Amino acid sequence: MSFSLIVNRAYTTDEINNCVKTIIGRYSAILPVDKDAAVVLKPNLNSNMNALTGNTTDLRLLAAVLEQLKQRGYKNITIAEGTNSGYYRNNISVISRLMVDKLAEYYGVRVIDLNYSEKVDIPFENAIQASIASQCLQADLLINMPKLKTHFEMGMSVCLKNLMGCLVGQENKKKTHKSLARNILNINKRVKPQLHIVDGLIAMEGLGPSRGTPVRTGVVIAGTDPTLIDLTCARIAGFDYRKVKTLKLLERDGQLTKDHHEYVDSLDLSGITKTFAEPKANPLVSFIHSPKRQRYFLAVRNTAFFNYLCSTKLFGYMLFKSGLRQDNFIKEEMVFEGLGLDKDKCKQGCNKCTDYCPLALKLPEELNSEKCIGCLYCFLVCPAKAIEFKGKPGFMAEQLRQYDEITRKTT
Repeated sequence: MSFSLIVNRAYTTDEINNCVKTIIGRYSAILPVDKDAAVVLKPNLNSNMNALTGNTTDLRLLAAVLEQLKQRGYKNITIAEGTNSGYYRNNISVISRLMVDKLAEYYGVRVIDLNYSEKVDIPFENAIQASIASQCLQADLLINMPKLKTHFEMGMSVCLKNLMGCLVGQENKKKTHKSLARNILNINKRVKPQLHIVDGLIAMEGLGPSRGTPVRTGVVIAGTDPTLIDLTCARIAGFDYRKVKTLKLLERDGQLTKDHHEYVDSLDLSGITKTFAEPKANPLVSFIHSPKRQRYFLAVRNTAFFNYLCSTKLFGYMLFKSGLRQDNFIKEEMVFEGLGLDKDKCKQGCNKCTDYCPLALKLPEELNSEKCIGCLYCFLVCPAKAIEFKGKPGFMAEQLRQYDEITRKTT
């Protein structure tokens, strides 16, 4: 069996651009000949916590892929994701909060929320039918762009798990949980990305997918085999692959083979591997999500009354504080009025703001450039807090509360 994989180090915007150029060059044979072909990028936009928290796909990586595709003349490009069902249920646009719409506008490409797409039914376990967004099945080139992170139910979330975002709406995402690992594999039987590019720039360890801790891994992994990539990511994270439920099932089914293991074991990952903290939930969450009890919890969770309670601010916050809900669905939008610079605090030459700008603006000189998409990466990584936010933080206040200090240190 022949395998192909790229594992490259990258930290800065320039390094990410060079890395993606290498990836697209290596896998140029899979690119459509027709420049009008439908190209779909499927990132992980799990929540409104941006990539610096380890939660979502880095805009720098998305921008680098768009740049390469545009340079090669592709005209029909779409960024597509079915965002977290809790945000969808609360009418919160994760796509706009993460400034993915602004990035798409800058590059002249489309962006869609797959929660509202045309449906195509696929089989799940126990004779259940679930609906996949048609764009994911009809794309001439589908590029899967997951985040490398731990996941308290699956162990880890990388290529295989990321395709859950191809499901249409909350009602279909709920169906996966009746047999989560097996249904993730059922999605992967029908949705077949031609290329996977994993964002391991700032990964997440601990209680992922939303409440873990960012870890600066500085790596981009790419290839065509999602099983091979997920196994490689487990090794990079110092993670027992048998604790990744999808990989365990694939091995049981004979689809994760000795050849996969031998190839991954042969990779030189010196200086890259870490030891990620495992996703250990608190006693209440562990009790409810035990396989022995989860079906009873799901039966309650899927009732109209419980859904109503979840939509209320007080009950939702109680779920968040208890750990039963990983996300805090804050409805107040951010009002961004620009950025300021305290020159006395600025450590000229540290280049961190430039290194993290998805559009490679020359910062801090180009703060408030008309090209700026307001992603706030420069503001969030400045070690001296010399870059100042102007406006009202809104939902961003929660990210600052949880991650401000650690983001500045991690990055």
